Amino acid sequence: MKKDRVLVAMSGGIDSTVAAILLHNQGYEVIGITMKTWDYQISGGRKKETGCCSLDSINDARKVAVDFGFPHNILDLREEFGESIIDNFVDEYISGRTPNPCVLCNTHIKWEALIKRADMLNCKYIATGHYARVRELNGRYVIYKGVDEIKDQSYVLWGVSQDCLSRTIFPMGKYHKDEIKRLAIDLGYESLAKKSESYEICFIPDNDYRSFLKRRVKGLEEKVQNGDFLNSSGEVIGKHDGYPFFTIGQRKLGKSFGKKPSYVIGIDPSNNTVTIGSKQDLNKQIMHVRDVNFGKLSSIKDGTKCLVKIRYKHVGEIATIFNVDKNLKIVFHKYVKGIAPGQSAVLYSGDDVIAGGFIL
Repeated sequence: MKKDRVLVAMSGGIDSTVAAILLHNQGYEVIGITMKTWDYQISGGRKKETGCCSLDSINDARKVAVDFGFPHNILDLREEFGESIIDNFVDEYISGRTPNPCVLCNTHIKWEALIKRADMLNCKYIATGHYARVRELNGRYVIYKGVDEIKDQSYVLWGVSQDCLSRTIFPMGKYHKDEIKRLAIDLGYESLAKKSESYEICFIPDNDYRSFLKRRVKGLEEKVQNGDFLNSSGEVIGKHDGYPFFTIGQRKLGKSFGKKPSYVIGIDPSNNTVTIGSKQDLNKQIMHVRDVNFGKLSSIKDGTKCLVKIRYKHVGEIATIFNVDKNLKIVFHKYVKGIAPGQSAVLYSGDDVIAGGFIL
């Protein structure tokens, strides 16, 4: 007898493919769905079409569904993706911040689209190939780290709502990547195990976001060229080609400023200035976080201490948390390098995600 019906997001890659097969073999009634979020023909990039939206990836996902005898659908989300993710990506850089489109996509596109389509197809659950886990605790649904610390993706899932989490399955959470590769080979999908993984932003396959911004915003290059480089004292020390083409912590500046390495420590879009300084100038202990979504806890008491990550690969640092209106003030116990407005801050208690938000 079949278990509940589950809608599985299948990108055509190894993780989502094995996730669908595992659920099928566990007795779930699987329906596969591949979301097309971007059209590479209009990206203008230099790299060959690859990734979750390519025709090859869609065909790979469909082949697995045919092999195992479950339905497969394609969901066109290009319009919603363009309005919510790409426009935000551009707006954030124009505002002098460094966006993380994967977090926004998970929160506002993928999960919402999956739940909507799951309801239409009478699916009780949705599932993805993310390396994370979810459980119910004291009436709340908690995302916690996958067993594979290197592949853990809990950081990019902080924005998923409680309602969505209550219907989410993460089959990959209890596996290491090497185990998934062996499973794929054992199942006859050696080509998937050998598929290279892409770490670029999906709609910028050549990883050149500067060229993408220039193509996307008419006249941008002319508007922001000849901006000033400032030192930490506010003195003009050179010219740059536009503040949107820099991020906090960036070392490659296009020119040299003395014998010691220089880093971007500040961006001012209103004056088209980029402030540079030493590596030590990147050290900060205080940051503020907006658009907070609570996970394990429904709120946070002032003085709560927890681990806070400010980047996907950041190991995290201990901090004390305070509420400031609807935002959080985070005071690190040690100096932290490269706090970048627009990126995500995710709060952990052990392996559990307490909350997350965007850095101000």
